[in-house]
Amino acid sequence: MSTTPVIEVRQLNLKYGDFHAVKDLSFEVRSGELYALLGTNGAGKTSTLETIEGHRQATSGTVKVFGQDPRERKTVRPRMGIMLQESGFSPDLTVRESVQIIGTLTRREDNADRVIDVVGLTRKAGTKVSQLSGGEKRRLDFATAVYGTPELVFLDEPTTGLDIQSRDDLWESVDRLREQGSTVVLTTHYLEEAQQRADRIGLMHRGTFYREGTVHELTQTLPAVISFGLPVLVAGLPVQATQTGEGKYRVQTQQLQKDLHLLLGWAHDNGLDLLELEAGPTRLDDVFRSIDKA
Repeated sequence: MSTTPVIEVRQLNLKYGDFHAVKDLSFEVRSGELYALLGTNGAGKTSTLETIEGHRQATSGTVKVFGQDPRERKTVRPRMGIMLQESGFSPDLTVRESVQIIGTLTRREDNADRVIDVVGLTRKAGTKVSQLSGGEKRRLDFATAVYGTPELVFLDEPTTGLDIQSRDDLWESVDRLREQGSTVVLTTHYLEEAQQRADRIGLMHRGTFYREGTVHELTQTLPAVISFGLPVLVAGLPVQATQTGEGKYRVQTQQLQKDLHLLLGWAHDNGLDLLELEAGPTRLDDVFRSIDKA
């Protein structure tokens, strides 16, 4: 994976009248990585993406895509595929016609039927957009974004409305794109997808980054949790715990494996059963929930 940035954002500010939507935001996306831009509602991520995609002009700061201003559509747009939340295809066009039009507009070369087959819409190639289900329309959105295997692909809520099998198929297609060298920028409300697939994550709140880093780096900012119950009241727990109810305890730790090992060994030595034992590392959704407490 090259360290040369595909996207460079420096001190980006976006204002709408008196509302400061994005505040001095700086980050970069490296070649070949999957970068997830996440955030609370109104955090400014949509405005940020629209600026990177060349649809909006920054109030101040700089944005570069492939080292160029993203509004240089003739040079930047053919190298970029965009899957919006709603693409707004003409309802009277067929699936094949829709894909062909996007290919023409973006000046990327590909075979429409090949792309339609990749997203599992071959049997619907001659069907009008108005007759597609919600999930089929999302697959069409994806087809137009990856037409011509662009170097940079934006996926905005790509799996919304898809069943489990269609989600798996879409992510397999994304994996193949990345194997061919494409860089992917993802926005999603399905945090488990970002946790499983993102190389790095930018978590926005109130117009700037609340956290940025790998999943491991983000989740290490909060302690892991062990919860359990005891059948009898005992003293001398081997780890520091908070009693959350009658016979119920909660342990917050930055050393999950060590403290869990201590706790299990202590229970075994004292002939105790740990009731309803649950233990696990911090997840991305825990970090997301912590925003409101910051």
